[in-house]
Amino acid sequence: MKIYIGSKNPTKVQAVKNIFIENSDVIAVDVASNVAKQPMTDQETIQGAINRAKGALYEGDGVIGIGLEGGVQQTDYGLFLCNWGALAVEGHTPIVAGGARILLPDSIAQRLIEGEELGPVMDDFTNKNNIRSQEGAIGVFTENQINREEMFTHLVKLLYGQWQYRNRGE
Repeated sequence: MKIYIGSKNPTKVQAVKNIFIENSDVIAVDVASNVAKQPMTDQETIQGAINRAKGALYEGDGVIGIGLEGGVQQTDYGLFLCNWGALAVEGHTPIVAGGARILLPDSIAQRLIEGEELGPVMDDFTNKNNIRSQEGAIGVFTENQINREEMFTHLVKLLYGQWQYRNRGE
């Protein structure tokens, strides 16, 4: 079974490979999220994930398209890191799931609110390159108790489980 993921980010691709391991060929394709580079709400982040899932399905000849999107959500308690995923199959409404959330430090949150994107902000904060393709902000701010790949793997498990449940009834 061919699974297309709408990103070439290694943490996202590996997360899909971690779950779709048997009889699956995971193929990464570049597709646009069609939302801001830094999604600032759950709604925008969800829409980005759906757009990537549908775009991946459209780009390939696979059975499943998956979109994974990171963003942030403002709350009364501060700005939280959020992540959303979508799984698209032809003829069905996309399956959507949300994952882990952590409060971002005020110094990071302020830069995002002022219009910067989390990836470059984290590179600057850590003095490293391409954090988004490695441990991610979640890894940095949890002392690697959970990294970006693990966070997205959990999200893909939620999508996969819902897909299995839906298929059970068909």
